[in-house]
Amino acid sequence: MDLILDSLQFVADSAVDVLPIVIFLFAFQIFVIRRPIQHFGQMLVGFVFVAVGLGLFLVGLEKTLFPLGRLMAQQLTDTEFLQSTRVSVEAALTWLDFYWVYLFAAAIGFSTTLAEPALMAVSIKANAVSGGAIGVWGLRVAVAIGVGVGVSLGCYRIITGLPLHYFIAAGYLVVIVQTTVAPKVIVPLAYDSGGVTTSTVTVPLITALGLGLAEAVPGRSPLLDGFGLVAFASLFPIISVLAYGQLAALTGRTAESGAGQEELQEEQDHAL
Repeated sequence: MDLILDSLQFVADSAVDVLPIVIFLFAFQIFVIRRPIQHFGQMLVGFVFVAVGLGLFLVGLEKTLFPLGRLMAQQLTDTEFLQSTRVSVEAALTWLDFYWVYLFAAAIGFSTTLAEPALMAVSIKANAVSGGAIGVWGLRVAVAIGVGVGVSLGCYRIITGLPLHYFIAAGYLVVIVQTTVAPKVIVPLAYDSGGVTTSTVTVPLITALGLGLAEAVPGRSPLLDGFGLVAFASLFPIISVLAYGQLAALTGRTAESGAGQEELQEEQDHAL
């Protein structure tokens, strides 16, 4: 019964959040564009579906994903577990002994990004606009790899306590260098890919992981150290997509070079 009441409350809150958007769109259509609203009933039904879907999604986050992130962080940083799987020979635990945390962070970042609805939509549109030059799965995997690496590196930062701005500054320096040499067609898409990851599936999970990890590691503050993973999840997809574009361009040049050499060899054989 409590679950039903909580679900209804989340749905109601979602409807209140969506209502200003609905009012603005309808008012803009009527008073600015001054054209009738077509399929009004279908649009209202769609907005109801949006409110219900968001509410149920938030229930799922609150009841499963957030507790799961905290639980996994607590289990992976448990002293007995770390002692049984440690790789360092020093008396105290070092950052190397938390390798299971890094692997879990990379896996959860990769998998949640692949399931991100916003990324699916952007990948399909990019594939259609580029005439198939940008693959749907190629872009999704490139972004997911970037998020996985970024979240894993962010967990390393939480464990070691290193300043966040060092990592962000170094990452954007890499982005600047890549932007100057990457194919121009991929640059805008790469920059948008960073924002695509900060959406409904990825952000709640990695935020829960960061907060749980900061609570579980001694000497870390959930407020000062628990946040910041979203910045890594937004930055590193830019790097990975730019690298994806550079690799695609290099592969294309290699293929063209190989085809040109084959044609030249055929002409030489024909002349002989």
